[in-house]
Amino acid sequence: MGIFWFLIVFPLISLCFVFWIWMLISAIQNKGLSDGEKIAWVLVVLFLHILGALLYYFIGRSKQV
Repeated sequence: MGIFWFLIVFPLISLCFVFWIWMLISAIQNKGLSDGEKIAWVLVVLFLHILGALLYYFIGRSKQV
């Protein structure tokens, strides 16, 4: 079980965390969003974690200039 954790689960969790941070930074810096939309997306990403990051990636990020 220890090898499975190290080879499969740990890298997957690490990638999800990096993706979450990337989407959070993208939401903060997105110039195509109004201030209200930016605050809403940051809160969505913060509180819904990976689900919020995925939602932002497919819906909110498209407004990026």
